[in-house]
Amino acid sequence: MKYLIAFFGASAVLLGALGAHTLAPYMEASALNSFKTGVLYQLVHTIALLASSKSAIPNWARYSWCAGIVLFSFSIYLLSTDELLGINLSFLGPITPLGGLAFVAGWVGVAFPNRL
Repeated sequence: MKYLIAFFGASAVLLGALGAHTLAPYMEASALNSFKTGVLYQLVHTIALLASSKSAIPNWARYSWCAGIVLFSFSIYLLSTDELLGINLSFLGPITPLGGLAFVAGWVGVAFPNRL
């Protein structure tokens, strides 16, 4: 898990820098804001993963956060850059809310670590 946490943290920083310094001039404001949202949620949940690594939070909650990062943040990265890439990735739209639900499920695991 520590390597996955490290990957999520490092890639969030790199993607944040990419969005702010390289992609920003080529993206519309709404797409850039979406990209930044993906980075923010990835960073927040990476920190939550790191903080929970030695806690009583159930593993399924941590895996839910990992799934949320992949489904939510990575789909947002692709959706917000599809015009720039010249690829229609709109089929990924329904995946983003599934990632959001995975984030919520992980937080439920924090609230009820011994009940679910």
